[in-house]
Amino acid sequence: MIARAATRGTDVTEKRATGSDAQGPTLLAGGNPQIPKGYGDAPVQAYIAAMPGWKRDVGCRIDALVTRVVPEVQKAVKWNSPFYGVEGQGWFLSFHCFAKYVKVAFFRGTALTPVPPVASRQKEVRYLHIREAEPIDETRFADWIGQASRLPGERM
Repeated sequence: MIARAATRGTDVTEKRATGSDAQGPTLLAGGNPQIPKGYGDAPVQAYIAAMPGWKRDVGCRIDALVTRVVPEVQKAVKWNSPFYGVEGQGWFLSFHCFAKYVKVAFFRGTALTPVPPVASRQKEVRYLHIREAEPIDETRFADWIGQASRLPGERM
């Protein structure tokens, strides 16, 4: 499912994601970049490049960590958020900018050990909020990424 969509949309999306707009992407509420839906690395990198201030560094770190832990990761931007998944399994992680933090969503977060700290209204989803002044426990984060990538993902 992920690869088929990636093959279909990569060329068009890469042109849109890198954009011809000299002013760059629009920032939505909380500074979240408005990036067209697209599959592959290019739209995710366009999203990260458009993240404001300290959040850009967080986006780079998340992307690098996911790519290191799950080398075969599939990427996309949907609903103005980067998504990460495994071919044939679906999406396991996404993130989104808010005014004071970057919210990382683990779609099967209740199955992770230990469970990520922030609950969701959705039964299985758990979040990690990354704030500017707080360090990221990259060892634990990498472990969650590895665990999440081995679980059945979300089909979206």
